[in-house]
Amino acid sequence: MRYTDQQQSASGTSEDWGSPLISDFDVFKEEKVHNFFESQQAIILMSTYLQDILKNVEKLDENLLKKEFFKLLQVSLWGNKCDLSLSAGADSSQKSDPLQSVEELKPFILVDHMEKLWSLLINKKNMNKQTTRLDIVLDNAGFELTTDLILADFLLSSKLATEIHFHGKSIPWYVSDTTRRDLNWTIKQMQSANHKGMSRCGVCWEGYLKNGVWIYHDHLFWTSPHEYCRMAQVAPDLYSELQKSNLIIFKGDLNYRKLIADRKWEFTVPFHQALNTFHPAPLCSLRTLKCDIQVGLKPGQGEQLTNTEPDWMIIGKYGIIQFDAAS
Repeated sequence: MRYTDQQQSASGTSEDWGSPLISDFDVFKEEKVHNFFESQQAIILMSTYLQDILKNVEKLDENLLKKEFFKLLQVSLWGNKCDLSLSAGADSSQKSDPLQSVEELKPFILVDHMEKLWSLLINKKNMNKQTTRLDIVLDNAGFELTTDLILADFLLSSKLATEIHFHGKSIPWYVSDTTRRDLNWTIKQMQSANHKGMSRCGVCWEGYLKNGVWIYHDHLFWTSPHEYCRMAQVAPDLYSELQKSNLIIFKGDLNYRKLIADRKWEFTVPFHQALNTFHPAPLCSLRTLKCDIQVGLKPGQGEQLTNTEPDWMIIGKYGIIQFDAAS
């Protein structure tokens, strides 16, 4: 069976289901809204930090630009800790200063390919490419989504990317998964906030969407049972779209599971091998570990963690920034 744009339209999305009551209903909405508002102090800190960077972003030399990219990338990674599926209904909001936490959490990044991402993006920028497209396959709404949008704004404003494509769910699906409604709601909340930094972000982000430098996509494939190595066969339109990207960032644990087909590989199996022919473009997984699969570790690394902390794979304490060059 193939999932195409035509099938998606015929089947309906969250915007055009037959009943207006169903189309407006998201069983997880209350939890998503709670996560956003309970994380508001952290969002204010991040918004203020971004606005301060953007005042002088064109004057930053490569070393400073790299430093800010690494910092915001790690904030986006650890934003994945705010996952309602992990919290079992408990408060999963961001309470601490995410910027202050970056250095504290760095030892818990088990695979760190930030340098490879930087090399790819800065080389594209220095080549004066007319278009550098970056795609982000989203995970959770709430605080995590705001960290993704802040990263995307920085990438666009610094010209490390010239257009950003976001991929979300076409229907409310797995707890706090992002839909188009969540994206639009978040931007509206940012716009209407009393805090100047948040408001400026919201106004700017709405402008990006209207100007077409931020584009939101949804597709039924993302809520299908298929592993991603099957995408070219069952959703060739989506695979072709991703092939246009210069870099795809996959957020979160479930995306990682589907990237490597939810198989319990040996820890040292290369990421490229575990992707099993899914190579539409260079890609990176930003993930905090919440299930018992992981590849691309150094010899003995996984076993040592198992000996010292048996639950290391499922508690969301550790993260990865894992890159595959596609070729």
